Amino acid sequence: MSLIIDDECIACDACREECPTNAIDEGDPIYIIDPDLCTECFSIYDEPACIAVCPVDCIAPDKDNVESIAELRFKHEQIIANSDK
Repeated sequence: MSLIIDDECIACDACREECPTNAIDEGDPIYIIDPDLCTECFSIYDEPACIAVCPVDCIAPDKDNVESIAELRFKHEQIIANSDK
């Protein structure tokens, strides 16, 4: 499942800098995660990088965007394939 940033976000930019798929953008007033790009760092890190660096623990699974491991793997492969172009 993709991740979501809640309203506790302090817009510190730590998560955006760590996201390997560039899924995090500045929002108004909090940052947002694009569910089409978020792979929860599948096959990159042991845990999502954004969660690991968030100083206020405002990033959690998005219950509206539930994905299986197979779906995360497919999304990750598609992102990698498109970045090579």
